[in-house]
Amino acid sequence: MNKNKCSNCGLVNLGIDENCRRCGASLTAGAHTEGDAAKEKVTKRGIGRRLIWILSATVFLLFASYMSLLITSDDLGFDRRQTVQKAVAVLKQQGFSREAFVLAHLTTYRRTDSWWNNYVGHHDAYAATNFPFEVVTLYPEFFETAVDDNERAAILLHEAYHLFGSHEQAALEGVWREKQRIGWTAEKYGQTKVWNNTRALTMAQVPRLFLCGADGKSDCIQ
Repeated sequence: MNKNKCSNCGLVNLGIDENCRRCGASLTAGAHTEGDAAKEKVTKRGIGRRLIWILSATVFLLFASYMSLLITSDDLGFDRRQTVQKAVAVLKQQGFSREAFVLAHLTTYRRTDSWWNNYVGHHDAYAATNFPFEVVTLYPEFFETAVDDNERAAILLHEAYHLFGSHEQAALEGVWREKQRIGWTAEKYGQTKVWNNTRALTMAQVPRLFLCGADGKSDCIQ
């Protein structure tokens, strides 16, 4: 004969009993509670496995995408990497410790475009950043057109903003506001191609930084 244990007092009742002979508690309610608990446990386990699968798939896709960027582009090379380190050192010396750390230790540098850069295209640039993969492509102009380490530091600071997820407008504004801190000033670099290109782009995308002076068109960040 079937037996039914009371979940309230523990007394074993007959299978035909609907209420406990000792405490009067419902025996069928206890059975339903245990069944519901089991179903809830199975449901939670299923959700947990699904989340783990989604997380694993996401990590795999990100890793595969990162590797595809490296496979379809060329390494920067030792000599040019040394040049980059000197520019990063300028940023570190001027107090850009967070940016310098990311640029020095968490960034992968390439000298040619990956498949993604070729696909999306870009305007003439000194560098390009693939966020969130922390991959920075440095074009020949970064080494040949920039006149010294300070000017290269300004370019890398721009890319550091992108490495942190900032859009182009924020990167241009950030560099222009911090240019004197780097030592990248109009007095010394006002005639260089990098300076003039950066100024023109910043004026176009952040015009509020150039509303000062008697003519209302001068640089407000001096």
